[in-house]
Amino acid sequence: MEAMLYEKLGSDVVKCNLCGWRCTIQPGKRGVCAVRENRGGTLYSLVYGKACSYAVDPIEKKPLYHFHPGTTAFSVATVGCNFKCIFCDNWSISQEKEITGEDMPPESIVAMAKATGCRSVSYTYTEPTIFFEYAYDTAKLAHREGLCNTFVTNGYMTPEAIDTIDGYLDAATVDFKGSGDPNFYRNFCKVSNFEPIYQALAEMKRKKIFIEITDLIVTGGGDAKEPFLKLVKWIHDELGEEIPFHILRFFPSYKYDGHDPPTVSYLEELWQASKDIGLKYVYLGNVMSHKYENTYCPRCGKNVIDRSGFEVMSINLKGRNCAFCGGEINVVV
Repeated sequence: MEAMLYEKLGSDVVKCNLCGWRCTIQPGKRGVCAVRENRGGTLYSLVYGKACSYAVDPIEKKPLYHFHPGTTAFSVATVGCNFKCIFCDNWSISQEKEITGEDMPPESIVAMAKATGCRSVSYTYTEPTIFFEYAYDTAKLAHREGLCNTFVTNGYMTPEAIDTIDGYLDAATVDFKGSGDPNFYRNFCKVSNFEPIYQALAEMKRKKIFIEITDLIVTGGGDAKEPFLKLVKWIHDELGEEIPFHILRFFPSYKYDGHDPPTVSYLEELWQASKDIGLKYVYLGNVMSHKYENTYCPRCGKNVIDRSGFEVMSINLKGRNCAFCGGEINVVV
């Protein structure tokens, strides 16, 4: 399928304006994502309609703790990614060079989402930006059928991409790695210019897309406290104190398996630092059965959403308000 969001530079060279790389692509070549190819001056998406993975997931797995909590999302992905993270959990599909996948048009995704009782469709597992056309067409159909759409993304997309999908994308989990430390992104993700992530977040906020943020704390390079505090301060000042923030525990994977996960006590220290800066909703992820998996009312401190892993045990809300004191909770129900 012909790609969206590109321009021609002369007769047969194209520039892709979908993600932060803004690749200039010569004839017969592909962009950094390896799934968008210039064929004679026309840019094509090679993964449209080719789902390499799909499943019904709890929305909490995304993680989206404040967006229709306790519901399920029909999750779908294609091969490819615009990052090269050496610690990637889903490297077998994100770094796959061959175009593989099951033929699954947007209509089939929406039909399966409805048949399985899902509240939303989630574009996830790999980077949804790189299969944008597929996600875009699916998202339009999903909205017509009363379903929501969510991205789980590294945030490396252009304002043009966000503007294009505005009105169909309801929520996004934006995943930071190593607290957004520029050196970490260069050495561990092979990304030299990280500013597009912050620009994308600002654009999402302007478009009123519901945002949650994760930060993967990676031992041995992405676990320093200074960049962590800098990221949290930026989130607080630029996005607001009510943004749900998830501190995720790294576990060895892919090419980076020589380090132990960060200690739970260190993650708890980061949790407290985030609260001290002023964030109202802070969570620890990949730490099972921890009290910081739960949502607490900022006014009275009571547990309003009780969780165990990805399972919601109870919800104590009246609409968007705490059932105990009536305080408003930043949640979409």
